Amino acid sequence: MLRQPTQWIRRNLVVIAGLLTLAYLILPNIVVMVFSFNKPAGRFNYSWQEFSTDAWKDPCGVADLCGSLALSLQIALWATVGATVLGAMIAFALVRYRFRARGAINSLIFLPMAMPEVVMAASLLTLFLNLGAELGFWTILIAHTMFCLSFVVVAVKARVMSMDPRLEEAARDLYAGPVQTFVRVTLPIAAPGIAAGALLAFALSFDDFIITNFNSGNTVTFPMFVWGSAQRGTPVQINVIGTAMFVIAVLIVVAGQLISNRRKNSAQP
Repeated sequence: MLRQPTQWIRRNLVVIAGLLTLAYLILPNIVVMVFSFNKPAGRFNYSWQEFSTDAWKDPCGVADLCGSLALSLQIALWATVGATVLGAMIAFALVRYRFRARGAINSLIFLPMAMPEVVMAASLLTLFLNLGAELGFWTILIAHTMFCLSFVVVAVKARVMSMDPRLEEAARDLYAGPVQTFVRVTLPIAAPGIAAGALLAFALSFDDFIITNFNSGNTVTFPMFVWGSAQRGTPVQINVIGTAMFVIAVLIVVAGQLISNRRKNSAQP
């Protein structure tokens, strides 16, 4: 009697482990969602008291919350644009061209990823202070672009290395110029890697606290606002913003998967 369930578990062990891991990762987000509908008795939103939608009706009810959120989104957007453009160019250069110090640059790309954030944050702060820069929006933006750059390079580089060079050769054989070949052949093939790097850069920039805290001056981003609020109390609106960001991210991933599946189905004869 026990043989069939045991065999089923063995056949689906990888799937079961994957689902359990996914549940473990999603559990904190579910807690955030649930407590976004809580009406705490005191300042701290740590224990369930009463169901309420008041925080959803007024997500900006806490002073400076939406201002810090808008600032974080603005910094993340511009840091993503800068890191994606520079990272894509670096990735193409490292894969397609042979030049001196190429190996050293390949190794240096991984340093920001391997280096502890607090060390990088202190180093950037030292750099800005030696240059006499005023800490604020621009120093945060430069710092975020610098540490997101490596992640974009790795994502785009992996995609470019898997590209078939014969497709570009075929385009050139059909009298396509370098620009036309890049725009109509190379860029569409590399687009998934570039998009993945951009999404990763946006998430890292929006979520960063350590590097931002060192180089922000008097500027308050959303992660810094959450950290500061946790010292005095945790308003329910923080859970509302967190839930909204999570739902938007999931919808983007689902939409991207649906578009990808539709393209694959339309490409099949």
